[in-house]
Amino acid sequence: MTTSKKINKDFFKKWTSEMAYVLGFFAADGYITVNKRGGQFWSIQISDKELLIEIKKVVESDHAIGVRVGKGKEKTLYRLQVGSIKMCDDLRNLGYNERKTNSLALPSVPKKYLSDFVRGYFDGDGSVWVGEIHKERKTKTTVISVAFTSGSKIFLQKLKTELSETVSTSGSISQRKDKNCWCLRYSVNDSLKLHDFMYNGSVQESTLFLLRKKVVFEKYKKMRL
Repeated sequence: MTTSKKINKDFFKKWTSEMAYVLGFFAADGYITVNKRGGQFWSIQISDKELLIEIKKVVESDHAIGVRVGKGKEKTLYRLQVGSIKMCDDLRNLGYNERKTNSLALPSVPKKYLSDFVRGYFDGDGSVWVGEIHKERKTKTTVISVAFTSGSKIFLQKLKTELSETVSTSGSISQRKDKNCWCLRYSVNDSLKLHDFMYNGSVQESTLFLLRKKVVFEKYKKMRL
């Protein structure tokens, strides 16, 4: 990769819905690297190629998307890597550095764009689950749960506070020792609030969301009608 490739180098400089989403996704599945010659790169590596193509479009990049074919049960991963000292510096100014996994901080996201940032992080390091509880009873209950994971407890604590103030959710944080990370989890009512928050009216005009996760919410909501 070279810095001569086309890219919107001011992308992380000004808040927009697209920038907030990509920043949220980068917080989950992105990283900065500096090579031995001083070249600086920011990258996003995911298994959803279609979404990475949409991210590539909004940052106006003509960089090629790399592929790492999974072996056995491993997923095939796709990577967008962009060389730009300016963009890496902008990401650092927003609170992201080369070793962000355990030191990840939540940037000061304008309220107008918080839903886009949260949706981006959710698509990267979030999950939505629908299943039955009280299976031992005659009448089972189907519930939905949303979770955000991170190696940084501080990040999740700040996210929990922001969502509480903006969406009136509660949620609980617990440590997942099996994966050496923390989990912020929400129950049924809060999960539905988060759906409405993340997929608000403006997202209908956007291509920046993982359809497979959005569909889980929609199927559950239809079950409740």
